[in-house]
Amino acid sequence: MSINPKEVRSIAREAYTYGFPLVESYKTLYKQAIDTSSSDFKAPINQMGRAIGVATPDDTQFVTPNTDTPYCYLWADLRTEPIVVTMPAIEPNRYYTGQLIDLYTHNSAYLGTRVFGNDGGNFLIVEPGWEGEPPENIRAVIRCETELLYVLFRVQLFNPSDLEQVQTIQAGIQAQPLSQFVGKPAPPAAPAIAWPPLVEGMTETPVIFSYLNFLLQFAPTHPSETELMARFAQLGIGAGKPFDIGTFPPEIQQAIADGITDFWQQDFAGIMQRLNAGEVGSGDVFGTREFLQNNYLYRFLAAKQGIYGNSREEAIYPIYFVDADNNKLDTSQHRYTLRFEPNQLPPADAFWSLTMYDGQTQRLVHNPLQRYVLNSTMLETFKFGEDGSLTLYLQKDSPGSDLEPNWLPAPDGPFYTAIRIYLPKPEVLNGSWKQPPLQRIQ
Repeated sequence: MSINPKEVRSIAREAYTYGFPLVESYKTLYKQAIDTSSSDFKAPINQMGRAIGVATPDDTQFVTPNTDTPYCYLWADLRTEPIVVTMPAIEPNRYYTGQLIDLYTHNSAYLGTRVFGNDGGNFLIVEPGWEGEPPENIRAVIRCETELLYVLFRVQLFNPSDLEQVQTIQAGIQAQPLSQFVGKPAPPAAPAIAWPPLVEGMTETPVIFSYLNFLLQFAPTHPSETELMARFAQLGIGAGKPFDIGTFPPEIQQAIADGITDFWQQDFAGIMQRLNAGEVGSGDVFGTREFLQNNYLYRFLAAKQGIYGNSREEAIYPIYFVDADNNKLDTSQHRYTLRFEPNQLPPADAFWSLTMYDGQTQRLVHNPLQRYVLNSTMLETFKFGEDGSLTLYLQKDSPGSDLEPNWLPAPDGPFYTAIRIYLPKPEVLNGSWKQPPLQRIQ
């Protein structure tokens, strides 16, 4: 190898930042669409999967899940032909959306309430090089940057008794190949894909680069990344290339591992400090390539803390990892409150929620009430202060029967919590509305 260990260390650090979101996303792809033995399996590639309800603590498909909107799932392979996604027409007061996510984890486009309203329609999803003509009865053609993509559908659930209506809407969300949509024979199939199985530590060790090389086969190099890919190629990183850390000399193996360590100790630690200080938020790290402008550290943070989060126009996620005094959150030792002053509830054109997560697993928290979220559909059940303020209680034990409607059960240990504001109003996007601090009360 012509480059020295110092250069290798720097390239590995950069490539790790770049590649982590793709490989982290691949875990979900494999579990949901490839491994039929997985408890998270939803449906094969190019077929629609549907959740029968909202997420629970037993769901492990991805970290920081929401419990507001039952999901539908579509992993699509566009190499053979485009896919037609059909959104049903629904009532005007219910929020629903289809979020198109490419292999890089960019939010390529949206279907549903914000962009197309609730009238539904047929949408043609095409791969980067498609040059065909759309058939009649197609409302929009949406081009994806990569040949494989994820479409994550959300349908608002008003309350538990509303689940049957949500399931009816979910059944109306359909996906089919273009040839089937127009009633013509399918074109010749693209080559079969040899999906690499998941292994322990695949996103924490140099083995990540073998998965990255596999995924880059389906992601044509963007013009803005030509020089980046040339730099990565010095380590054997590139579309379809083999990558085996054992083939490198010992000093190069160590340099690659050190580059990953450098990232966690310096880059990740630094961005988490900025996140906790409120300098960076969900509105900064989720979005299109054009929005992110190839900020790979932001893209990493999004994938690590809440993969597949929405772009800021669709939803904003104020999140709490520390309390008002910048101390880490731990309900084995403390209790916490979140107080919204009068007329200062999260401003949303759709709805808002507050969800509890275990700080170690990043999953929902088992509790006797089976309550994982508080949201704006529960406003009539909350106990408000005489001045119109609302105080929510985040703790492992009940605050008492009178205050229990305002209780969000927490684990017996580290936790974090996230507000979700769906279709945020301008005062959220321009920063004039501020999330209240999380106060430790014991």
